[in-house]
Amino acid sequence: MRQRSLIAITAALAAGALTLTACGSRDEDGGSSNGGGGITVTIGVDAPLTGDLSALGLGIKNSVDLAAKTANKEKYVEGVTFKIEALDDQAQPSAGQQNATKFVADKEVLGVVGPLNSSVAESMQKVFDDAKLVEVSPANTNPALTQGPDWQTSKARTYKSYFRTATTDAIQGPFAAQYVYNDAKKKKVFVIDDKKTYGAGLAATFSAEFEKLGGEIVGTEHIDPETKDFSAVATKVKSSGADVVYYGGEYPQAGPLSKQIKAAGAKIPLVGGDGIYSADFIKLAGASGTGDLATSVGAPVEDLPSAKEFVANYEAAGYKEAYEAYGGYSYDSAWAIIEAVKSVVEGNDGKLPDDARAKVTEAMQGVSFDGVTGKVSFDEFGDATNKQLTVYSVENGAWNAAKSGTYTG
Repeated sequence: MRQRSLIAITAALAAGALTLTACGSRDEDGGSSNGGGGITVTIGVDAPLTGDLSALGLGIKNSVDLAAKTANKEKYVEGVTFKIEALDDQAQPSAGQQNATKFVADKEVLGVVGPLNSSVAESMQKVFDDAKLVEVSPANTNPALTQGPDWQTSKARTYKSYFRTATTDAIQGPFAAQYVYNDAKKKKVFVIDDKKTYGAGLAATFSAEFEKLGGEIVGTEHIDPETKDFSAVATKVKSSGADVVYYGGEYPQAGPLSKQIKAAGAKIPLVGGDGIYSADFIKLAGASGTGDLATSVGAPVEDLPSAKEFVANYEAAGYKEAYEAYGGYSYDSAWAIIEAVKSVVEGNDGKLPDDARAKVTEAMQGVSFDGVTGKVSFDEFGDATNKQLTVYSVENGAWNAAKSGTYTG
């Protein structure tokens, strides 16, 4: 992260939007300015601020807020003041789409950070793209969002307004499989998913790599994410002879699932992706969750020299909630939009052009800076060029980094 932009950083997913408000003239395609030349840019946050996933959503919201305050403190974009406004999508695609429509309807909105969930992103992408409104997610990992539905055989970018700072499950799933098979020495896996876009996709990429390595899938099952009774599935795991469980889904279900599998007599670890990498998973899994594993995007934020100021400033800001898994990526997503706005404003004599939305989207493709999570830039699909991942293990009631690296296919 640029040294001056590090003065306030947060650590690590869901959505933010740029709204321009001021007295004076309004441009046709976003933005308004006052007679004194000042511009106010509101970074809205669309994330699950209530419900089971609110721990992640509130960390995202706070991190975007910190990025806005940092930009203002540094006067990073001359003549522009940043603010945030938060909308709750409750991790529901329908709510996310409604929020996207609200952002588009407000012609002062210039960009969006988020959302947290890949299934929510699916409902928002076309709404934003039709309006040429840039979107940067700190947490979406489903490959199809950037590389199209046929990404495994023929990659094609569907929405040029969509970007993300998190790496994809095309990398995360196989990375986990390699660790489980080669490092943890587990050869028989029972695979479970929640049937949602993120969970099912992640389980599929894990399974393909695990079998490729020589591992055996001894059972598969889908669970209903609306329930917390997984006793029937736990019994199947116990009788399968599996020495590890892989779960594609999120922590509200993964915690109870892990606990019930152990209670059924299968004293084996549960492994999941970034969706279970939360302190709340440990609370839900209880003491029997010791030894469970999770992969998450990037290196441990606390260990990155680039993130030390982010962590310190997040704590100093007094936020009640932890920055959680996506804090650093949320900060970097917001900062990417700030960088794009800066580029557009500086390239237009300190003003926003009439086609501000289109120009910000265009500028995003060329954004590159040193962020909280490392180098931030985007490839031809809008994916993060930073492909690093980390495996975490539950030890002594906390997540501890076990191994960091990149997937080698």
